[in-house]
Amino acid sequence: MKGLTQLLTIPGNGIFTVSTGQAKKDKLIKALYGTGSADKAQKTWEKSLTKMSTELPFILGIPSDNGGGIQRGANWGPLAVREEILPLHKTFQDLGDVRVIPHLLHDKYLNEKTIQDCQRALYGKKNKLPVSPLSIAEEALKNIYKKFPAAKILGLGGDHSTSYPLIKSWLLSRKKKNTSGVLHFDAHTDLLERRLGIDLCFGTWTYHILDLLSTRDHIVQLGIRASGKSKKYWKENLGVEQYWAKDVNSWGVEKVYLKLKNHYKKLGIEELYITFDIDALDASYASATGTPEPEGLLPSDCAAIIGLLSNDFKITGADLMEVAPFVSPDGVSESERRSSVTVAGDIAKILLHALNK
Repeated sequence: MKGLTQLLTIPGNGIFTVSTGQAKKDKLIKALYGTGSADKAQKTWEKSLTKMSTELPFILGIPSDNGGGIQRGANWGPLAVREEILPLHKTFQDLGDVRVIPHLLHDKYLNEKTIQDCQRALYGKKNKLPVSPLSIAEEALKNIYKKFPAAKILGLGGDHSTSYPLIKSWLLSRKKKNTSGVLHFDAHTDLLERRLGIDLCFGTWTYHILDLLSTRDHIVQLGIRASGKSKKYWKENLGVEQYWAKDVNSWGVEKVYLKLKNHYKKLGIEELYITFDIDALDASYASATGTPEPEGLLPSDCAAIIGLLSNDFKITGADLMEVAPFVSPDGVSESERRSSVTVAGDIAKILLHALNK
């Protein structure tokens, strides 16, 4: 697709490395393209972009954690998840990774000279292309939806700020926005207007999606349990529907599914975007993330809920965020890392299956 080869790079290559970490990228690239040659892999990837269609969902990696807080490391999430879903490579088309300068977040925070310097670093010359991961993602997604209005995209992050361009672009591309809803799995609300003065980051992105929805109750948050405010506060002040983790675990899958189904049906929702922060799961299943929380959701329950909803609604967009394979507040053992990545891969497979229906 025109322009994408400048904005994006081959899968796994979006993370900036010099020598440390390069072997991890090389391993994935060889598994995907059967060659250790970057030039050959690049040509194969570029050729694949010319053959894409809407027959299968797309995957887009946004390996940026510059919108994160507490613990970084979610930039390695797209690479780790791709390794887990390699056996399913025939069920999706890989657009590659957004090109990431790891010190940047969004172009609106940069002065003109910095933008020009970064354009030369990324593209070899001054031009009109964006340089920050959220801005690049938005530009790339605009091009993708222009070419393929019916595209179904699974975004792989990255900290949760990277959901902002994914969901914003999805909503703007909908012909019938009033029939489009969002299901948000998370331990945290991400409903701050600003965090330390920054309006786009892992704790604020949902707030800035609200006004893009037809009405604010078109989004439902599932798994909340670490919030400085009560459920009543978020409902009365922002109009957001929430099912907290303690309620979900008490109600069981069938009741949660029916409540979600009835909520969306009452609003006339026909299609859903599912955004899944891995910390929605209990920390015993997914400790390798920036802000693991106890008393969370079970992976099997989340999988069942997504599967049931995909029978009633078209799942036309999704993302999986905050997988940080080498990070945990208390340090990550090899078994914890593998467990977290395996569970993340399982969730990605469930989302791909829903997108393929």
